[in-house]
Amino acid sequence: MMFGVVNNNCEAIIKVAVGRIGSPKIAFDAVIDTGFTSFLSLPLSIITDLGLPWHYRDIGTLGDGSEVVFEIYKASVIWDGQEQIIDVAASDADPLVGMGLLYGFKLQIEAVEGGRVTIEAL
Repeated sequence: MMFGVVNNNCEAIIKVAVGRIGSPKIAFDAVIDTGFTSFLSLPLSIITDLGLPWHYRDIGTLGDGSEVVFEIYKASVIWDGQEQIIDVAASDADPLVGMGLLYGFKLQIEAVEGGRVTIEAL
């Protein structure tokens, strides 16, 4: 089971430990974004600092309906205590956890400032 908190902007935040495959991980706060269908997005500066290897380019549709090209990198994350190899999209936004990483889990959010965020395997 994983836990997080709702911040003052009413965003559900969790810590995600990310790094190169087979390397130590660094924990980042990430916003849970149920409209994001991929696994994880990180700013390019963090991707560069972690030395994540480039994997491919993909076209994604943003919330406003516009399409953009995303650079996709490979990373390892610790998710529910287990290491997983995932795709990471480079983005200008703050780190985001998407539905790809949440798949197979139950997400509960107490939608008030300081509210508890709980993620548990189904």
